[in-house]
Amino acid sequence: MAKFRSIILCSIALMIPLAGCSGKNNFVQNDKKMVTQSPPSANKPSADTKNVKYRQNGTSIQVVSNPETVPVLINKLNKLPDDYKPNDLTYPNIPFTFKEKIEKRKMRAIAAAAIEKLFAGAKQDGVNLLGVSAYRSHAVQTSLFNSYVKRDGYEAAKTYSAVPGTSEHETGLAIDVTGEDGKCAAEECFSGTEEAAWLQDHVAEYGFIIRYPKGKDAITGYTYEPWHLRYVGKSIAKEIMSRGITLEEYVNAAPVNN
Repeated sequence: MAKFRSIILCSIALMIPLAGCSGKNNFVQNDKKMVTQSPPSANKPSADTKNVKYRQNGTSIQVVSNPETVPVLINKLNKLPDDYKPNDLTYPNIPFTFKEKIEKRKMRAIAAAAIEKLFAGAKQDGVNLLGVSAYRSHAVQTSLFNSYVKRDGYEAAKTYSAVPGTSEHETGLAIDVTGEDGKCAAEECFSGTEEAAWLQDHVAEYGFIIRYPKGKDAITGYTYEPWHLRYVGKSIAKEIMSRGITLEEYVNAAPVNN
C-alpha cells in the first residue's frame, strides 16, 4: 500500500461521501504497462485516451483525451487531466441538503438543465428529491479521499471513493441525490427507498444512468450506489438502463476488476 503524505485537509463539513471522491495523486509517468481495451462498437463513444501512461499503486491508468465529451468514461483506469475544469459550470435550480450556494451545487450546463427536469418529473409523481453533492474540484477530491484513507485505510477507501482525477464528480456531469428528509444520503439504506425505486425506473428519460449498479463492482470498481447519477444523454442512457449494463460495458472498455 502506498504511503500517503500528510496534507492539510480542506474543510469537509457539508461534504457527503460519494463515488468519484478521490485522494492522493501518486502517479508515475511513462510506465511500460498499459491497460488493454477492446475497440468500441460503431457509433458509440469510446474510452478515448491520450498516449500518456501512469501507475497508481501498481495499476496502469490513462489520461482521457476528450474530457469535455458528455459520455466520457472516467473510472479507476481512465482519468481526467490534472488541470481539467469544466468551463460551463452553473447552479441548477434544485433543492439540496444544505442552503449554502457553494461549488458542490454546480453542474455542467447540459446536466444542470437535465437534473432540473428530472427533479420536476419526480415531484409530479409524488417523489421529492434533494441534491447531496455534484461538482467537486481536483483539490477538494484530493482532500476528501485522503480523509477517507486516514479513517478507513486505502483498500477500503478505494471501494467507495476515487483518487484525484478519476472521480466522475470532477466532470461536472454527476450528482448524488437523496430523499426529501435528507436521511440515507449516500448511504446503503437509500437503496430500499421509494426515491431509489423511482430513479431506477425513470432516470434514463432525462439522460441519466445509475452509474454504479448492483452486482457490477468488478466492472465499475465501486459498490452499488443507487444515489449516484451520471448524465450521458438520453439515447445512451436509455440503452444502458434498458440493458442493465454499465458505461464500461457500453463502450467496451476494460473492466476495473478492483
